[in-house]
Amino acid sequence: MKRVLLRSVFDAFEYVMDHYYPFGLEDLAQRKDSYAVISIQDTHTEGFGFEFTESKSCQGVLTLYFDDVIRPVEGLSCFSEADAEEILDFVEAHRSAETLLVHCYAGESRSRAVAAFVVKLLGGDNAEYFRTGHPNELVYSTLEAVWERRRAAGTV
Repeated sequence: MKRVLLRSVFDAFEYVMDHYYPFGLEDLAQRKDSYAVISIQDTHTEGFGFEFTESKSCQGVLTLYFDDVIRPVEGLSCFSEADAEEILDFVEAHRSAETLLVHCYAGESRSRAVAAFVVKLLGGDNAEYFRTGHPNELVYSTLEAVWERRRAAGTV
């Protein structure tokens, strides 16, 4: 992966549509990179009403359902270690994609935490994610803990 993009659901949809072109007119596509998507959707609305799918440009999609909370709240779903495992497996399986597109509803907390962690995982500097916003603490710390456990077990 050359880059990690953090987006709101609306901006993620626009990014995906920038890869679209009418039959036979591939040169009209505004973007030509390959990408993979981590789509974080809300549980209280049972998602956003659509899911991204694989295509010629999209090499993979991981759709997760959890809410923007940092501790248990009745009626909402917290980020879990199982979610972290899925993210780590997905990133490893899709390293050949040029771009990783990460979104949640607003692109400010849950997806910011995932994007910041993936940038760090790939050897980049993720300080900007913390300087310009507020990554969800539970999401980021759980990803770190699961990653450290994998490293200690020698499975990465």
